[in-house]
Amino acid sequence: MKPEEQRALLGILVQAALCDGQKVDSERQFIRELAQQLDATAASTHLAQAVQDALLQRVTLAQAAQVLSNPAHRQLAYEWAVAVCDADGLTSTAEKDFLLQLKAQLGLSADAAVADTETQTHAVAAAAHATVQNAPVVDSAALDQMILNYAILNGALELLPQSWASVAIIPLQIKMVYRVGKAHGVTLDQGHIREFIATAGVGLTSQYVEQFGRKLLGGLVGKAGGRLLGGLAGQATGMAFSFATTYALGHLAKRYYAGGRVMSTELLRQTYQGLLGPAKTLQQQHLGDIQARARSLDATEVMRLVRS
Repeated sequence: MKPEEQRALLGILVQAALCDGQKVDSERQFIRELAQQLDATAASTHLAQAVQDALLQRVTLAQAAQVLSNPAHRQLAYEWAVAVCDADGLTSTAEKDFLLQLKAQLGLSADAAVADTETQTHAVAAAAHATVQNAPVVDSAALDQMILNYAILNGALELLPQSWASVAIIPLQIKMVYRVGKAHGVTLDQGHIREFIATAGVGLTSQYVEQFGRKLLGGLVGKAGGRLLGGLAGQATGMAFSFATTYALGHLAKRYYAGGRVMSTELLRQTYQGLLGPAKTLQQQHLGDIQARARSLDATEVMRLVRS
């Protein structure tokens, strides 16, 4: 598909998302993923142009449809537009009217195959909507606080000089993901959780190596040139690392399970990396909380937290 055809198709999808006057995250995310399928390299550029054209009304629905001369591209545009309209649940009256207009502009009104696909897409959307309606009520604020508490705890563990403190960090991250999944009605085993963490790009083995390496390096630096300086440097690095990875991982799990576990591997990793930056900034704001939590920890308390 040529670049101008890609922009026209994306323009149709953007207009489909905007036709009911509502801005829905699920529709925007769905369009971004479809844009990646068209051209991963130029997806953001084409999509940004399509959004501007739609918002400024520089390209009408008829003009976008006219660019798509290939019948297969026209069918694809319509099927994807149906999927965008259904991304937030059931199709509204405004969305149905838009799809009727689009079908006419694309010359697909009499296409039986398109009608069958449309029926199936609506049926799947209705089933998904019913599943969401029956899903457990999730206290988002309580989950956010729980994730923050785990991040503070794991940051505090890095301030302890004992090696067993680092051993507890990964089991606590696994436990946090388990609790996030359970809050969304999903009961997870350790194998699934470890796979989820690894898929996101959080290497469990590399975390162990980095945690122990920092403490070992801190000790060696301390012996060679002053224990206080070496110890403080290693603790500060470890605290920031463990707080940020735990916080980002928790919010990644929250998005993943709230969204029905449909994020691709690439999207999981991109989302996790995007969460790390704000997590590192947030760590500075909670430095006092991390230090206070560290003062309350001992081996008995850590074992209780891991086992409970």
